[in-house]
Amino acid sequence: MDQPLIGVILAQIGTPDAPNAKAVRPYLRRFLSDRRIIDYHPMLWQPLLRGIILRVRPRKSAALYSAIWQKDGSPLLLHSLAQQNGLQAQLGEHYRVGLALAYSQPGMEQAMASLEADGVQRIIVVPLFPQYSSTTTASVYDAACFAALGRKSASGPVTKRFVPALRFIDTYYAAPGYISAMKQHLLRQLEPMTDKPDFTVLSFHGIPRRYAETGDPYPEQCHTTARLLAEAMGWEPESWQISFQSRFGREEWVGPSTEEVLKSLAGRGIRRPMIFSPGLVTDCLETLHELAVEGREFFASGGGAAEDFLAVPCLNDSEEWLDFLAGLVQENARGWLPAAEPGIGC
Repeated sequence: MDQPLIGVILAQIGTPDAPNAKAVRPYLRRFLSDRRIIDYHPMLWQPLLRGIILRVRPRKSAALYSAIWQKDGSPLLLHSLAQQNGLQAQLGEHYRVGLALAYSQPGMEQAMASLEADGVQRIIVVPLFPQYSSTTTASVYDAACFAALGRKSASGPVTKRFVPALRFIDTYYAAPGYISAMKQHLLRQLEPMTDKPDFTVLSFHGIPRRYAETGDPYPEQCHTTARLLAEAMGWEPESWQISFQSRFGREEWVGPSTEEVLKSLAGRGIRRPMIFSPGLVTDCLETLHELAVEGREFFASGGGAAEDFLAVPCLNDSEEWLDFLAGLVQENARGWLPAAEPGIGC
């Protein structure tokens, strides 16, 4: 008897189809209309979003995307596809690995439908966010559940009769295999350097402080990840710092802000800073522009030498990361295959 196929969906936020305002606008509309992201009442938020933000921001964002766009397309999509292909190679023939982007294509419905067309009846959803946040992980849960159920909302019409079994990968912000993957990645980046960095900034995507105060565990998990990585790297307490980036709107956000930290470094005697994001596993606008380009400018504006600023890329499809990810999926597939496969990297 043939072994059943196990479906795997790698879930990411998304990216516009092109680096222009026409493509950025619908992406931002979907992203900023998700009440997991912006939880203001639609009666208050939508007029502001459609009347002002979507008239101004797409053009500005498109210019940023243009600066990082690759010949073959969006960096986030290209790296995500490489992760999908790499994980498929790791897991082998008993698995089918799909990719789902929350606010662009290929979407969750498309990924789910493709797996079901291959006869998959059991699916493991892997949010590519090591730390849980209602703005990321919970959005993936929403999208996966509705796509599996075949409905747009809890009260909407049903479009499917059969619903596949779902398992969601838990957070892995403190998993030894994840910490080890980041350590090996950083050591590889630093190995050829003669003048090593004298300070490290670990930058995480921020959330409004109000979200944390009402139950989102994200900041606490970020601090745990940063501490464990610093311990693994053997960094002294005074040689590294956590920060949070990507602030939006007038609300108070968790801090300290990455911008403020970078602007202060030169004045603190730091000459060769390194910045890395342990909360993002795939290079995107936030890392390639906000950290690598704007971050360098912030450091220079505070008196630092721009050429001495080092921005380390995300894990992307590095071998250690894919090893850990494959082990995580195999661990969560236990009981769904006739013979348990040995986990790796966990």
